[in-house]
Amino acid sequence: MGEAETPSFEMTWSSTTSSGYCSQEDSDSELEQYFTARTSLARRPRRDQDEPVEWETPDLSQAEIEQKIKEYNAQINSNLFMSLNKDGSYTGFIKVQLKLVRPVSVPSSKKPPSLQDARRGPGRSTSVRRRTSFYLPKDAVKHLHVLSRTRAREVIEALLRKFLVVDDPRKFALFERAERHGQVYLRKLLDDEQPLRLRLLAGPSDKALTFVLKENDSGEVNWDAFSMPELHNFLRILQREEEEHLRQILQKYSYCRQKIQEALHACPLG
Repeated sequence: MGEAETPSFEMTWSSTTSSGYCSQEDSDSELEQYFTARTSLARRPRRDQDEPVEWETPDLSQAEIEQKIKEYNAQINSNLFMSLNKDGSYTGFIKVQLKLVRPVSVPSSKKPPSLQDARRGPGRSTSVRRRTSFYLPKDAVKHLHVLSRTRAREVIEALLRKFLVVDDPRKFALFERAERHGQVYLRKLLDDEQPLRLRLLAGPSDKALTFVLKENDSGEVNWDAFSMPELHNFLRILQREEEEHLRQILQKYSYCRQKIQEALHACPLG
């Protein structure tokens, strides 16, 4: 195995769900159907059964790491082995499941990026002026070849680059998901945590550990993570919602006033 810092990727689709895309520049209505102040800016109550939990991960000696790698490789039925490097680090594969409910932004083109586009990586030009909103296939699964020192934030950034996604990486978060005693637990990884190390400690079982890429919903809006066009669009949406609320309030009181006046006119004098 090589010792390059940049993770390499071998990708596998586990979903046949088709994906759609729409142009942000050509269709504001498509964008606004998704980005509304109610759905995008306010935190929704969780409806899934995942329970956030924290658990400790022990520090291993070099001898313990070597033994863990031998035990790990003995349990897998594929060629996704872990390998120990001369410098004491190790390389291996992690599987990441995408659970994104929102569209991602990619450079505007005639069609959304395909799996072949993701493997080729971004083109020469990194500046993006026109964007397209694209729904990634639901529950897609990627196998990533990474180093033991590769951090969670680097995994997210590399995934986005492979799919030509130009959204700010801070909009996304990497989670670890585990099944224990019939319960499902979910924990958000810190930026500096090392996913391959967690994989080694948990073993190859998907029930023991699965990595999931989701939107980074922390409860508060990180406005710095949005581009200028997105921020302007949010302002337009807020203004329209404010105007709509005012119209509804005025209509409500106007209706009540009318009914009261009708009742007054219907009452007999004296």
